[in-house]
Amino acid sequence: MQELVSIRDANQHLSRYLERVQDGAEFVITRRGKPIARLLPIPTSGKTLSDAQSAARERLRARMRRGYALGGLSAVRDELHER
Repeated sequence: MQELVSIRDANQHLSRYLERVQDGAEFVITRRGKPIARLLPIPTSGKTLSDAQSAARERLRARMRRGYALGGLSAVRDELHER
């Protein structure tokens, strides 16, 4: 069950509400009686990416470690800044 909390009360007692959120409570923060935000715990599933997404991320990391060949000549700093 969600409890309604005014924005002023949430601001003044945020740490108190966060402790209750850790225990599973949910709050709706209101401004002048109208809901504007929800304060709820983050799901603890531990897995945020699908298997396909994890595999794609690992392929990307491996490719980034190898680097990308941009073609052309490699530049030497001293040649770029001749005086």
